[in-house]
Amino acid sequence: MVRLTLILTVALLATVALSLTVGVGSLQDLSLQGTLLELRGARLAAALLAGAALAAGGVVVQGLFRNPLASPSVLGTTAGATVGGQLALIVAALTALPIPPDLIIPLGCLFGALGSLAFLLFVLRVSDDLLALLLAGFVLSSLFLSAGSFLTSLAQDSWSLGRAVVTFTLGGVSGVGLRQIALVAPLILVSIAACWVWGRPLDLLLSGEEEAQSLGVDVPRVRWWVAVWVSALVAGATSLGGSIAFVGLVVPHAVRPFAGVQHRRLLPVAALAGATFVAMADVLTRVIPSVGEIPLGVVTGLIGAPVFLVLLL
Repeated sequence: MVRLTLILTVALLATVALSLTVGVGSLQDLSLQGTLLELRGARLAAALLAGAALAAGGVVVQGLFRNPLASPSVLGTTAGATVGGQLALIVAALTALPIPPDLIIPLGCLFGALGSLAFLLFVLRVSDDLLALLLAGFVLSSLFLSAGSFLTSLAQDSWSLGRAVVTFTLGGVSGVGLRQIALVAPLILVSIAACWVWGRPLDLLLSGEEEAQSLGVDVPRVRWWVAVWVSALVAGATSLGGSIAFVGLVVPHAVRPFAGVQHRRLLPVAALAGATFVAMADVLTRVIPSVGEIPLGVVTGLIGAPVFLVLLL
């Protein structure tokens, strides 16, 4: 465990150094140095926060469903937050909102995730069956994906708006500003801390719901709060990086053999690994030869899918 944490810390520091030095423009140019460090620093912070949020959310969801193949997207909040961000972009382009431009997407993602969360909490209130929660998340994901495709088609009437919506959907942290990070960072950090607090009940749930209840775990209450905090994590990550694939699925699955299954040990390690993974993927988006910058969600998918298959085999 100590060795794994040390390795991840070294990898994170190396990734931070690469992220601040790699990209268009040279830090040797003193006239651009301050601007480049500010832009790359904001981009790095967004990637670290998004990666930590998605990995932590994956740990908690996998513990709730007792399935290492689960991810935060199974609750439907990822698709809801994405649609909220898309809708915010379109509304901001068509109307004059009294909201700073860099805060429009975070607020849209938050409202989208809250809408998905409200439906999930209603399902949990009506039924205490875990399968009902899973099916509700599946239906929500399908509904929001269709709504997102509809919004994308509407945005194609304007080239710039259509490009912005598609870029947001594919994922990326290149346009994130410091004010946007200041708004989202507390939400993500508080949510990760809250998930850590619920680690003990999630450990007991691994032995089965009936066993956990016999040990004093209020299972419906655990489900309720897990849905709340995972939705907050997904909303924060999506508002910073758009739709970033495979992080919540692959990272917890990869570090679990080394960190163990206890959530209070696994969650910090997974958050550190997730932050490193997304930040390194963002560095790769700048160095892979292409006409334009490759979307971050595409890079995480191209890396995450093969890695997951290897881990699965």
